Amino acid sequence: MTIIDSQVHAYEANTPKRPWHNVPNWPAHVTGDEMVAAMDKVGVDGAIFISAFSMYRYDASYAVEVQRAHPGRFAIVKPVDPDDPAVGDVIAEWKRTPGAVGVRIMMTKEPGRDREPTHPGLNRIAREAAKNDLPVNILCWGNVDAGAALIDRHPDTRFIIDHLAIRQPRTPPAPPQPWADLPRVLDLARRQNLVIKVSGACTLSHEPYPFPDIWDPLARVFDAWSLERCLWGTDWTRAYAVVNYEQAVEPFLKTDRLSEGERAMLMGGACAKAYRWSPQKA
Repeated sequence: MTIIDSQVHAYEANTPKRPWHNVPNWPAHVTGDEMVAAMDKVGVDGAIFISAFSMYRYDASYAVEVQRAHPGRFAIVKPVDPDDPAVGDVIAEWKRTPGAVGVRIMMTKEPGRDREPTHPGLNRIAREAAKNDLPVNILCWGNVDAGAALIDRHPDTRFIIDHLAIRQPRTPPAPPQPWADLPRVLDLARRQNLVIKVSGACTLSHEPYPFPDIWDPLARVFDAWSLERCLWGTDWTRAYAVVNYEQAVEPFLKTDRLSEGERAMLMGGACAKAYRWSPQKA
């Protein structure tokens, strides 16, 4: 079974060479080498490395460096700027970058991200991504209806929904009703031009490791979407203050709620299909 983590973030320490835009409650550094070591420890073969918007905004140069150093272990996704009139050229250039498998947009309610689905930049990104055969990763937790409206405007664009489209905590505990948006998530499944990342799910648990209360709501997601459209992931290091990397991986490897075939699809097969990429360990 090939295991692919659908979302990880690696980064250097905050230095003048490559300063962080924000300082989140993450470790002081999780370099590409350190991320590979963490993956090796628990048997993860490869990962989709999402350049960390919180730290680096639209600069994906560190992700490019890491992919160059570990070409068989990481594919890379770059956040792109809806307010950049040349974003189409940015996407075309990104398509030519070794290891590039997608772009990312944010449509949450936070300042600077709360754009309407009719925003011309978002629509430009969706069109240009389709033209360049790249999926658009979309973070729309807390704003699912707006994300759905953008998706509906672009049926020929492939979209990948981040983090179950459910707001996840950066620190414990989970919110009192962590799955309140689940009906909206299930409704999204009727759209055939998108898949969903089952990433960061362990952060939504009210119970300690191995987080047994996540499985009933996840079963509803699997039923609505089918496992062929569900991409397991950890969202590490964003989830760092809630779970460590091993705790985000092991519950999915050891649960009896998945058959071996289902586990193989959820933890790698669906991700390889969505991103058209598979890891090659040395």
